[in-house]
Amino acid sequence: MKVLAILGSRNPDGQTAKAVKALLAGVEEAGAQMEQVFLPQIKIEHCEQEGKDGWGLCTKEGKCVLKDDFASVAEKIRNADAVVFATPVYFSDLSESLRAFLDRLRRICMHENGRKGIGGKDTVGVCVAGGGGGGAPECCASLQKILGIIGFNVIDIIPARRQNLDMKTKVLKIVGKWLVTQK
Repeated sequence: MKVLAILGSRNPDGQTAKAVKALLAGVEEAGAQMEQVFLPQIKIEHCEQEGKDGWGLCTKEGKCVLKDDFASVAEKIRNADAVVFATPVYFSDLSESLRAFLDRLRRICMHENGRKGIGGKDTVGVCVAGGGGGGAPECCASLQKILGIIGFNVIDIIPARRQNLDMKTKVLKIVGKWLVTQK
């Protein structure tokens, strides 16, 4: 089994990365392969709402016309058995890089060609709030809604905050192991 973790965090040593590292430790302990993608480290453009109607090829053919790293990450999702989406919480919502990626993924998945290999795939979401940490629940709700629209089988959404991250890393390791062994 292969698990892909997509992080909307710019900091590979930050709190979101720490949370994903714990989850992936469980994945590895269960014997699965893993890969991480840090979205701010690659080129992901914002949707341009192509065409006069604003829908373009994404909803007509299930592909995006923008030439950046989006297609390669979408292909990594198709090749994985499960996907983890992790984001720092900004203003009670997703990071801008994860939002941009998921906006485009949602559009191509409106067409059956774009949905192939993505629809029905098991996924876990992780939202890590710094500061006061109060925005994690709202971020989780936003992430769950978007992942559901795309067609993922959302099996867990985990809120964490700076203040409880050490405790949550134990939970995340268990979730990683469970993600691999639950079927």
